[in-house]
Amino acid sequence: MATIKQTLDELMTVDGAMCASVVDSNSGMMLGSVGSGVDLEMAAAGNTEVVRAKLKTMRSLGLNDVIEDILITLGRQYHIIRPMSRKEGVFIYFVLDKSKANLALARRKAAEVEKDLSF
Repeated sequence: MATIKQTLDELMTVDGAMCASVVDSNSGMMLGSVGSGVDLEMAAAGNTEVVRAKLKTMRSLGLNDVIEDILITLGRQYHIIRPMSRKEGVFIYFVLDKSKANLALARRKAAEVEKDLSF
């Protein structure tokens, strides 16, 4: 089992990693963060709304499923939002430099660290 800090530090070992945070989507507040390049306080609050909107849409569509991750591709960055499967209402937010990152490896790392995170 890993702490929030250990989890975030592990994410930062991925090529192209810029910053990451663990966010409580009930409040929109960060539980921990690492790195720079994005205003993580603002991103935590904004991405909380993204997660809520997706869950609401899934309910409206009658989809009986869970979100593995949400990928937002920008011109120069990847933003990965990964809700925790074992801790409802918490997600990992991970930002990568698109020119340096391997998206498949980054998604895999986010899935790995999410399974080990305990708090």
